Amino acid sequence: MLASIDLIWVTMILLVAVLAAIGVLIWLFIRLRQLERHYRALTTGTDGGSLESVLDDHVRQVRAATERVQDLDTMVMRVERSNRSHLQRVGFLRFNPFRDTGGDQSFALALTDEGGNGVVISSLHSREVTRVYAKPLAAWETSYQLTEEEQQVILRARGAA
Repeated sequence: MLASIDLIWVTMILLVAVLAAIGVLIWLFIRLRQLERHYRALTTGTDGGSLESVLDDHVRQVRAATERVQDLDTMVMRVERSNRSHLQRVGFLRFNPFRDTGGDQSFALALTDEGGNGVVISSLHSREVTRVYAKPLAAWETSYQLTEEEQQVILRARGAA
């Protein structure tokens, strides 16, 4: 009887050990599947060599992308510097300087870059003649006397009016 009790205990211990081993195997199988998925994700788009070659390939791609970003950054800075001198600000006004002339045939036009460097062009139209004047601007200022209309278009181009 003692032998049968010992046999039952041994059987139960072996059964628990087998169940524990099966549980560990299932856990290892699940873990292996997860690792395979991660490995496939890492090797997607590569020749499927060793993990070292995959990582080397990724490092090369990152370095190439970094160099490209640096090149683009340099180009953007050059374009931004260049754009400061392009015509960016415009102010325009039509007006009637003379009471005997019908309509707003005269105009004032300011064309400047970001810093206010450019020109103010104005046209005075009368029945007999149309006159056109141009005055240079440097930092929103000029050494020439400005009419009220020219001052208005400079303010408009500057964004203050």
